[in-house]
Amino acid sequence: MAGPRRSKSVNSYLWETRAVAAAAVLALIGGIVSDSVEQGFWDRHALLAGLASSLIIVMLTVALVNEAAERRRRQRWSVLAQYVMLQLVRDARGIWTGLLELAGLMPPDNLSAASIDAGAQTVRDTERLTAAARKVVVEPDCRRRLHESVVSTVIHNDEVLGRWAGVMLNTDIYAEVIDRHVELATDLAWLGSLLDNDDPRQRVSRSHPAVQIDGAIDDDQLAERLVAITQLAEELDRGTLELALRLVPVEWWAARLGTTAPGLEVDPGTRPAD
Repeated sequence: MAGPRRSKSVNSYLWETRAVAAAAVLALIGGIVSDSVEQGFWDRHALLAGLASSLIIVMLTVALVNEAAERRRRQRWSVLAQYVMLQLVRDARGIWTGLLELAGLMPPDNLSAASIDAGAQTVRDTERLTAAARKVVVEPDCRRRLHESVVSTVIHNDEVLGRWAGVMLNTDIYAEVIDRHVELATDLAWLGSLLDNDDPRQRVSRSHPAVQIDGAIDDDQLAERLVAITQLAEELDRGTLELALRLVPVEWWAARLGTTAPGLEVDPGTRPAD
C-alpha cells in the first residue's frame, strides 16, 4: 500500500535536495581521476565522453538552479514560516501534554523546560504511556475532558492549516512540515469523531467517516490509537520547533527587540535550513 511520499525526516530532506549536485561533482571527479589513471581513455571513447559530460552539466545546472530558487523561497518566507511552525508546535504540544496532565503525569500549570523534557521522556516510554492512556479512557470525567481538549485543538488546527497551508506549500521543506502536521490533524479529527460517538448530541461530528470505517472500538483499541497520536505529536513538536529556531535565530529576534536571547539549545549536528 502506497502512503504519502516523504523523507524520513525534514533534516534528511534538506540533504536530499543537494544529492543531485553531489552526485554530479563526484562523477566529474571520477572522470578526471580515470583520465589520469588511464590516459587516453576518453579520447578513445569520444561518444561516451560526450554523453558523460552532457549528463554532468545537466545535473549540475538543474541542482544549482533548483537549490538557488528553493533557498530564495525559504528566505523570503522565513519569518512567516517560523510563525506558522510555532503555531503548529503549540497544537502538537497541547495534544501530548494534555494527555499527560489528564493522567496526572505532568503538572497542569507552570510548565517549564525541565517539565516538558521530562514529559517528552514519558511519552517515548510506550508501556507507561499506554497505561496512562487506558486510565484516561476508562474514567468518564477524564474521557469527557479529553474529548473537549481534542475538539478545541482540532478547531485551532483547522484555522492554522486553512489560513497558511497555501503559502507554506510554495516551498518544498515547508510543504514537508505542513504535510506531517496535516497527518496529525487528521488523526486527531478521527479520534474526536470516535469520542463524539459517545455523545448523542454531536450529530454533525458523528457523521464523520471514522464511525463507519472503524465502527465501535473498545477502550483498549482507543487507548492504542491515543498512544500513537500522542507520540506523533511529541515527535512533531520536537522536530518542528528545532527547524523553526533555525529559520530565524532567537538572537535575531533579541537584537530586533533589544532583549537578551535565552539559552535555547539547538542540535549542533543539524545544518541551517537555508
